[in-house]
Amino acid sequence: MTDPRTFSHVTDIPQHALDDATQVLHCALSGDSDAVVGTFDAVVDRSGVVGAYDVAWCLAATMVGQNVPRGGAWTLDFPGIDDARYDKRWVARFVSAYVNGDIPTGEALFGAAIADGQLPDCLLALAGSTVATLRHRAA
Repeated sequence: MTDPRTFSHVTDIPQHALDDATQVLHCALSGDSDAVVGTFDAVVDRSGVVGAYDVAWCLAATMVGQNVPRGGAWTLDFPGIDDARYDKRWVARFVSAYVNGDIPTGEALFGAAIADGQLPDCLLALAGSTVATLRHRAA
């Protein structure tokens, strides 16, 4: 997970955000959700919500990988998304914002999750989805 190419298409992200994203992935890969939450808490304590956003953007980049061109007109194909739990809908929409290079939507989703008191669950779901994607890709 320390390969710098792991976080494709991530620009203007501080090195500590990349390091934090790597730590989140290590914790998630080991199944330690408390450590994932603790890592995000430490990021927020150190760098505020912007730091957590940067880490989340890195996780979205990792989930998408290098084979999907960004910035096009990608659409979300998630049957039943409107019936999914808040955190799952959020992950799908956040990753879609990443793929489309739509930073304002990514920021709006972050703000909505904060306002709704759902950001910790959303970040945990993002970490879990990223790990699931990495495992699926490796199989």
